[in-house]
Amino acid sequence: MALSQSANAEEGQEHQDPPVADPELGEEDGAWEESFKGHTDSKPHGPSAVGLDFTFPAAEHVYGIPEHADSFALKLIIIYFTAVFLSPLYTVHGVDRGNFKTCQQSSFCRRSRAMEPSNSAYELLLNTLKVEPAMIEADMINSRNSAKFKFQFFTLTDGTFRMKIDELNPIRIRYEVQDALKGEPLLEKAGSSVGVFWHNAAETWVDVRRKGEESVGGVGGAAGVMSSIMNLVSGKGGSEGAGDGEGEAQAEPSNAGVRFMSESGIIDVFFMMGPAPVDVSRQYAKLTGTLPIPPVMKFSDPVAMIEHEVAKGRKMVAIVDPHIKRDGSYFLHNDAEANNFYVKNKDGKVYEGWCWPGSSSYLDFYDDKVMDYYSNRYLFNNYVGSTEDLHIWNDMNEPSVFNGPEITMPKDCLHDNGKWEHRDVHNTYALMNVKSSMEGMLRRTDRRLRPFLLSRGHYAGTQRYASVWTGDNAAEWGHLKASVSMCLSISIAGIPMCGADIGGFFKYPTPELFARWYQAGAFQPFYRAHSHIDTKRREPWLMGEEALRLVREALRVRYSLLPFWYTLCREHEDTGAPYMRPLWYHYTNEKAAFAIDDQYLLGNSLLVHPVTDAGARDVNVYFPGEGKDIWYDFFTFEKMSDVGNAAIPIPVYLRGGSIIPKKERIRRASSLTHNDPFTLIVALDAQGEASGKLYLDDGKTYDYRDGKYLLINLKFSKNKLSSRVSNENPLFTTKERLERVVFVGMTQNFTKAEVESQEFGKVLVDTHYDDADQVLVVRKPWVNMGAKWTISLSKS
Repeated sequence: MALSQSANAEEGQEHQDPPVADPELGEEDGAWEESFKGHTDSKPHGPSAVGLDFTFPAAEHVYGIPEHADSFALKLIIIYFTAVFLSPLYTVHGVDRGNFKTCQQSSFCRRSRAMEPSNSAYELLLNTLKVEPAMIEADMINSRNSAKFKFQFFTLTDGTFRMKIDELNPIRIRYEVQDALKGEPLLEKAGSSVGVFWHNAAETWVDVRRKGEESVGGVGGAAGVMSSIMNLVSGKGGSEGAGDGEGEAQAEPSNAGVRFMSESGIIDVFFMMGPAPVDVSRQYAKLTGTLPIPPVMKFSDPVAMIEHEVAKGRKMVAIVDPHIKRDGSYFLHNDAEANNFYVKNKDGKVYEGWCWPGSSSYLDFYDDKVMDYYSNRYLFNNYVGSTEDLHIWNDMNEPSVFNGPEITMPKDCLHDNGKWEHRDVHNTYALMNVKSSMEGMLRRTDRRLRPFLLSRGHYAGTQRYASVWTGDNAAEWGHLKASVSMCLSISIAGIPMCGADIGGFFKYPTPELFARWYQAGAFQPFYRAHSHIDTKRREPWLMGEEALRLVREALRVRYSLLPFWYTLCREHEDTGAPYMRPLWYHYTNEKAAFAIDDQYLLGNSLLVHPVTDAGARDVNVYFPGEGKDIWYDFFTFEKMSDVGNAAIPIPVYLRGGSIIPKKERIRRASSLTHNDPFTLIVALDAQGEASGKLYLDDGKTYDYRDGKYLLINLKFSKNKLSSRVSNENPLFTTKERLERVVFVGMTQNFTKAEVESQEFGKVLVDTHYDDADQVLVVRKPWVNMGAKWTISLSKS
């Protein structure tokens, strides 16, 4: 799929000097000073904006914009080809809750949206042109006002490119840049993909349009967003209704287009050329990083119970927010005041806002001295009562300011001794917060142990430090439904560990909603119940016997699949692939899959369709693969149809050709399962084959980066299941054994299973075949999971 930058001839940068006393200039209201709900943005440097249009030839659907609480596919565009945004919301401005401006209330957005195509005013200064193997550079001049820009285009590694456009010598007069670069839409290889990463930390608006239609923009915002956009585009080489055969008429393709408009900064864009979604994930991960493999543990609550809970194998997570209570008896406030560590207001004085402790000020993480000081607060000798079993949750870090404009910090606040206005860096404040926290947690154990860190706010790269959740939801069926599309949009944005507050943060769930949420959450990456302090208590045993039974079952399934999840964690760190994936991620040419956002894949092996409607007794499930893939019910092993209604409680399906590792002992904490035996579920494809992986390490240190791990390849072919460690000369060993193998879709009864390993030689083990379900169970092979072994099936 080709990508055309500025093909709609709309690129803009704008900056202005302070206003002059001339009413004929016709400056619009809000250009130099802007008010919103009693707050005034002084705009000391005048109005500014940068913007750029992109067109995705033959693409009609755009996805993503992390955490937008709407359909996974962004509104207006009609599905056939795909384009994916890995970005913050339609309005890209991280805030606590929905108290934000519309585009019409934002001066820079109104001006940017009003810019129309025109003939290019740019001239390329040929005497400045530099062409090198990995870089093209030239100066450009706007013939209308002599504004000069530096244009740079870089070839990076692995099919990735970067474009930067920045003003050379600010001339402090108004200018508009339009149609600087053009490209002709090209229709290329069917099913190919391309990504775009819009790197700007200021408030950003995104308009989505299709060829011949007006833009849809300015749909609302929400909490914890990142100011980055990555578009992932897949196409089939034609438009809806076009035939696939040679010589058939092809309708003219539609072009999906987007316009990015940021209030300040420069144009800095990365292009990832795919060609497949998995390639774009890898390329994007090389730019922004991946989530390190998390520690194996269960996350619980307050610090006072650490020792009691640790004795049960559990760990603790404490909330640490970036706002600091203004209290003369609080050492952290006194240190910050004495060392000039706080964010300043427009007048250069310490900014004071209002948050949970009351009057508060906010640490300026853009100052290296503040980062270092804050990180050191996590050292054991500084954080009294903390242990290596205490982990951290950075909440309210957009930052949240209860009495601020849009419930966040004023844009004219100052960072790093006045180098930056808050408007320039707002969407990275949470990133800097979690970066500092993670550094401190690493320092406390000399970078030996893996910490767990949770964050509400996020930006591109947050995944290097923290997991995220979808913010303060409510106990409503619509919020349960939205959690699926929200986590899909966050996942394709490079942040794999995402979940929602189980049961809803606000309000009180019915027992049915409560149970359904636990069932749905069991198959999302981050699994946690969380509610407002003033809501009624909702422990499972308070919700009735039926809800308690269903929640217990969901928790057991979740724990049993932890080896599968952990293997996905390793895959993500290696490749950037998310744990939770839209159907089109692996079925790139399957048109019917592109519009589906109520079901998803875990890895490439499990298909999940949460129940998100009250009173539902079945759900309509789409099974991808166009009839070529076999799908089995995860719980009953029944072979499913291509499309159809599926009974519940939890609609989850196994792809034929997969091998899923499980641990089925019931434990109260994941750390207690460490030496428990494995069960392998071998789901056969149409050829009677299957493959999978299992990843093992110590579950707590970074030693795996020094080769102390096992990455095990599992394969079943020609009636033989084999296990081989893929990493050469592994430095890690395990005591874990194989207790059971369940072959699903086995059409014949094998009465003999011969296990061969170096430890035991060749031995025969028991088998049991269920003809009705076509399931063969091999019992107690008891081989070591880190060894080389085979299990051969025969009838005599």
